[in-house]
Amino acid sequence: MLLIRCPYCQEERPELEFRHAGEAHIARPANIAEISDEEFEAYFFIRSNPKGLAYERWRHIHGCARFFNAVRDTVSDKFVTTYKAGEPKPALPGTPAPAKPAVHANAPAARKSVKAPARRGPAKGAKKP
Repeated sequence: MLLIRCPYCQEERPELEFRHAGEAHIARPANIAEISDEEFEAYFFIRSNPKGLAYERWRHIHGCARFFNAVRDTVSDKFVTTYKAGEPKPALPGTPAPAKPAVHANAPAARKSVKAPARRGPAKGAKKP
């Protein structure tokens, strides 16, 4: 069984006590009502999903119920370290120092525009002339 260390409870507990809560260190836009649809999509839906070390949010559901962050190797499924929510990304040996996250650091590099297909014939329920 996989054991996960809760940084608040200061002990390792079985994985059944925890829930994955997505990617960590996602910065919310300052004024979310004024951003474009593409920027909202990048903030809300687009995630990095790396092979190797991933920074994730977890919650100790059946314990202290607090959120915390973890660094997990997605290849071996082993937790490298856990740390409290709100703390910066830890500097790990053998990895470059973490950069300060941009507001939309997870936005895709380029996006193709997709147009809706043209309608053919009258709409359903329309009366014939």
